[in-house]
Amino acid sequence: MKYIVIGAVAGGASTAARLRRMDEKADIVIFEKGEYISYANCGLPYYIGDVIKDRNKLFVQTATSFNQRFNIDVRISTEVIAIDTNLKTITARNLLSNTEYRESYDKLVLSPGAEPIRPPLPGIHLPGIFTLRNVADTDLIKNFVTQRSSGKAVIIGAGFIGLEMAENL
Repeated sequence: MKYIVIGAVAGGASTAARLRRMDEKADIVIFEKGEYISYANCGLPYYIGDVIKDRNKLFVQTATSFNQRFNIDVRISTEVIAIDTNLKTITARNLLSNTEYRESYDKLVLSPGAEPIRPPLPGIHLPGIFTLRNVADTDLIKNFVTQRSSGKAVIIGAGFIGLEMAENL
């Protein structure tokens, strides 16, 4: 049985690990568009606020450690750009080399995550307006905050990440 999991981090990596526990012989491949497969989402604001000083402490697993621990083929910086459910294939693009290839599967798991909502307001893409969803967003915000010794911030969203961001700013 060959499983393809699209997306890593919490949903995809957890699913792949569970699939491995259920079937030691399965062929499991994770495709992750980003560079990181597992990081502490709730730790991102604490890194921005210097409570977590070492950026590497955000990462739970790397592609290499995940592969070694679970015998799962992890392909980071690789975006799935098409799915053919009739042929049971996906088309993937390696974002570093820009090469495309097809991969077959028996079972497909979709766990690509979500994108933050950016309302269509004038100026929404101006400098200093951020979303916080992943490590790349964290790095942008950390750099912006580090360059300024004081200022004001407006946080839209009062979930755990929004509240933690307010606390850390």
